[in-house]
Amino acid sequence: MSQRFPHGEEHIDQEMIKVEVNLDDMPGEWLGYVMEKLFDCGANDVFYSSIYMKKNRPGVLLQLLCDQTKLDDIKAVLFSETTTLGIRYFPISVHRLARTFYQVETVWGNVTIKQGIHEGKVVENAPEYEDCRVIAEQNSIPIKEVYKHVWEKIPENK
Repeated sequence: MSQRFPHGEEHIDQEMIKVEVNLDDMPGEWLGYVMEKLFDCGANDVFYSSIYMKKNRPGVLLQLLCDQTKLDDIKAVLFSETTTLGIRYFPISVHRLARTFYQVETVWGNVTIKQGIHEGKVVENAPEYEDCRVIAEQNSIPIKEVYKHVWEKIPENK
């Protein structure tokens, strides 16, 4: 379910929609399935938060970001795959950093590093989770050890 959206240049995306629904009568096992379906139909991000609803009922707030052009598909998934009776959505702007990728070499193999660039300056270096996960599994080592090693390999000036 890895999402990779090309953002070569820093920009403000003003064509985004934030969608949210409250769920209080839906089995938790369904949430992962719904998340995958939402990503498959074009959601950029999907996240859940614990909430308390009317009458102190515990529930889940499902929130997602998507492009305006994906809203009808997103609504179709939410109405068919969840127990919600209503969907809230509103326009939102998203400031996206420029992103570049490079590789660092580790004793176990290469790991991709994603850089976030703001106004021409690197402000973030982040190892790609999937590369680190594969290395941890293939070498039977804790993922935190992989990350520690990768962070030591990231050049200060990059």
